[in-house]
Amino acid sequence: MNIEEFREYCTCKKGVTESFPFGENTLVFKVMGKMFALAAIENYPATANLKCDPEWAIELREEHDGLIIPGYHMSKKHWNTVELEPNLPNKLVLELIDHSYDLVVKSLTKKLQTELQNL
Repeated sequence: MNIEEFREYCTCKKGVTESFPFGENTLVFKVMGKMFALAAIENYPATANLKCDPEWAIELREEHDGLIIPGYHMSKKHWNTVELEPNLPNKLVLELIDHSYDLVVKSLTKKLQTELQNL
């Protein structure tokens, strides 16, 4: 999955905004104001940081050694850095994006969850 495909998939999700709060090379995706993905747009291979359940994060790192690593500049427990291309299947990357988005949505206040639902 290239960076444009990654961006398109993230932005098609409900309540998502994109911005560059950390400089022009790091694209950040938020749902209802809370970050669920960051992408380094100048890197090759393209990489993204995605939130992940801590136990699954460890499994993914072991199964995809070197392609999924502890989150760069993030909480190593809750974030993974994922190599988007060319070695990971797109299906897995999409699943990881969905998982990250869902984790963040579940952590939103009831009020924000209701607002998101009503969008």
